[in-house]
Amino acid sequence: MYNILVGGAAGQGIDTTVANLEVLLKKAGYYVFTIKDFMSRVRGGHNFSLIRFGNEIITSHSNELDGMIALDDDTVELHKQNLKQDGFILCDTKLTTTDPKAIKLNMGGMAKELGNVRVSGSIAIGVILKLFGIATDHVEETMKNLVKEAYLDMNVKAVRLGYESVETRFSITPGNFSDWMIISGSKSLALGAIAAGIKFYSAYPMSPSTAIMEYLASKSVEADFVVEQAEDEIAAINMAIGASYAGARAMTGTSGGGFCLKVEALGLSGIAEIPLVAVNVQRPGPATGLPTRTEQSDLKFVISAAQGEFPRMVIALRNHKDAFYQTIRAFDITEKYQIPVIILSDQYLGDSTATVEPFDISNIKIANPSNDEYKEGEYLRYQLTENGISPRLIPGKSRNFVSVDSDEHDERGFITESADVRNQMMDKRMKKLELLREELLEPEFFGEENCETLFLGWGSTYGPIAEAVSILNEDEPGKYGALSFGDVYPLPTKLLMEKASKAKQIVNIEQNATGQLKDLIREQTGILCTGSILKYDGRQISGEEIVEKIRKGGQK
Repeated sequence: MYNILVGGAAGQGIDTTVANLEVLLKKAGYYVFTIKDFMSRVRGGHNFSLIRFGNEIITSHSNELDGMIALDDDTVELHKQNLKQDGFILCDTKLTTTDPKAIKLNMGGMAKELGNVRVSGSIAIGVILKLFGIATDHVEETMKNLVKEAYLDMNVKAVRLGYESVETRFSITPGNFSDWMIISGSKSLALGAIAAGIKFYSAYPMSPSTAIMEYLASKSVEADFVVEQAEDEIAAINMAIGASYAGARAMTGTSGGGFCLKVEALGLSGIAEIPLVAVNVQRPGPATGLPTRTEQSDLKFVISAAQGEFPRMVIALRNHKDAFYQTIRAFDITEKYQIPVIILSDQYLGDSTATVEPFDISNIKIANPSNDEYKEGEYLRYQLTENGISPRLIPGKSRNFVSVDSDEHDERGFITESADVRNQMMDKRMKKLELLREELLEPEFFGEENCETLFLGWGSTYGPIAEAVSILNEDEPGKYGALSFGDVYPLPTKLLMEKASKAKQIVNIEQNATGQLKDLIREQTGILCTGSILKYDGRQISGEEIVEKIRKGGQK
């Protein structure tokens, strides 16, 4: 597989070049995995994307470069040390670099001759295709979906001009991924919500969660649901709760700082037993932190968010496929158990794009709340039941009075301060966890069944850990395995207990400073990790970094 960096300042067209290149690579049959690293500013600074492609499935990014498209001198200076021996630097003649690996072409001048300086990115794309020996048969057909018709011919000519400017240096056999999708984690999540029958989404723009709202808004008319940009985070979650109370499948989304503001209303969802899906696309905190970077530091926070105790579920998305199917599952669980379900993503997963097999929606069933009249005597919204789940009717669609309250209440929904009723209601709500535990998904295991060293991870560390296990087992067969958690609260423990009992070493790998999964596992099972690999500089750990840490004994 190969790895290309496209770098420059904000406003230089990096995103457009990357988006077009990755689609062209995918259409040629290659699997593509792309991550973004960008600063919190509109123009200037240093931004870059890493495009990794090959003829097999890729689960992690890499910092080792086969080449780069450098739009400014900073990109060359900051990344040339990561170039492989036969790597290249594609840049315009206006750059000052004298690096012997540089391929300097007058792309700006070539673009002017074509009539638009902005097509220099397409010239660079043509160069990349030629350098890697990729045919251009599919370029025109593919570009029809990437650029406006008025600019199609110009961009196709630009690709071909770049293609003719260099000679082939590398060779890689195409894979069979041309009919797969390229999609970001946030778009995949949004598509999962649409497939689950979402009818209302409310949010306040906050990086890196805004992409969810933008995509849902673009599809809201076509798919018949409402997207509301609220005035603040508090309004957003309360709107979603209100919509759910009225019978609409509802979701709200934000990042960590916005989730802080949603906390009290999350408790309202819990005590009023109103279904709610809440998404937290994590970024480094506290406070503003690093707005455009990634981290996994909100796990403990969302597990205990809001005062008091009430049942909830926390699902951490592991990859782009997971983002789609787990979001559908989140909607089903919140409706079934009438509890808030929190989805944890992060900037790395949300903004990265990957090649994904088309989603299967053939078995999706959307169950709506019952609107049938309650025929067994008086309707009790919070009726005491054996499993803790009370009958739910939709106000306005039933003759029955549907009462809810944020105060403690009796079976009818009327406020109470009775000690006995309080105990009954708390016990009723918490009973849901017993049933929920029966349908938890065990963590995914990969590697050697009877491994000596067991890695533990959750969420988006899935891909890097999977790659690290594969590399390490090539050198030391049979030694390494890993468990990657998607369901994190309540914590599924069956497979964990089985694998941990056989391992000599247990190493947690997390994107935070304290090892939050490690602490949760110790609290829930008593299992102790013997080492930790933690990264919290705002950049995602790669499979290569994990391998290096293990080989050098770098785990804490």
